[in-house]
Amino acid sequence: MAIHTMGIDVGSNFIKIILMEYSDDPIILDKQTEKIRKRNPTEVADEMVQTMLTKHKLDYDDIVYLASTGEGDLVKRKRGHFYGMTTHARGASFLVPGARTVVDLGALYVRAIRVNEQARVEDYKMTGQCASGSGQFLENISRYLGLSIEEVGGVSLQSTQPEVSSGICAVLAETDVINMVSRGITTPDIIKGIHLSIAARIIKLLSSLKAESPIVLTGGMSLNIGMIDALDEILKEGTKPFVIKTHPDAIYAGAIGAALWGGYRHYKLLERQSTVM
Repeated sequence: MAIHTMGIDVGSNFIKIILMEYSDDPIILDKQTEKIRKRNPTEVADEMVQTMLTKHKLDYDDIVYLASTGEGDLVKRKRGHFYGMTTHARGASFLVPGARTVVDLGALYVRAIRVNEQARVEDYKMTGQCASGSGQFLENISRYLGLSIEEVGGVSLQSTQPEVSSGICAVLAETDVINMVSRGITTPDIIKGIHLSIAARIIKLLSSLKAESPIVLTGGMSLNIGMIDALDEILKEGTKPFVIKTHPDAIYAGAIGAALWGGYRHYKLLERQSTVM
């Protein structure tokens, strides 16, 4: 019998929520994403949960498991919390069956995760928060250049002579960008250079992890066409035979994984209770 589960992924900039019909063949019933801006994340998350319930004419008790991930302490009424690596691994494997490596392109870091056939984490590598290889860094630079984060991917593809930042630290990299502007480097070439810099860090993480293909991108930068193009460009120039994939719902991977693990845990708890009885 199908049951309803819900997964909610609280990030630093966005909150993503998934309503799922959980069974042997799970189905995503609905999804929603909301930018936090300067609002209280706890209130935003609670409103999103209530909106989803109302839209589908469900009561809170109809959700057998409300699972959080990310900054899960901010979610009220949750039944359980799952660590981000486990949810992104499970969500990516749901979206792209057979995934062996997941790259979570987050706002504060990039995390490469090797998974097994059951979508369980085997190993991982990640950048530090001070590295200039994060979504937040890209958003900061785009704002400085007068672009929205939604525009940077397309602008990157317009580059003819990309200028790659040399700074590893985000502060130094931002200084590099300011110097590029003063030297008359075009916005597309600056943006493409940033994408190439981040892509190079991703490839380095994958090599360190001894990653296996297919590699699935998740998180906020996973649908950035400039990032995908930069990764393809670096891979063509190198010798790493990585196959990079993404999915239209890749930004929801964490929330999807939370909903799936929530359903799994629900049935495990039922089994344990029946054994005790």
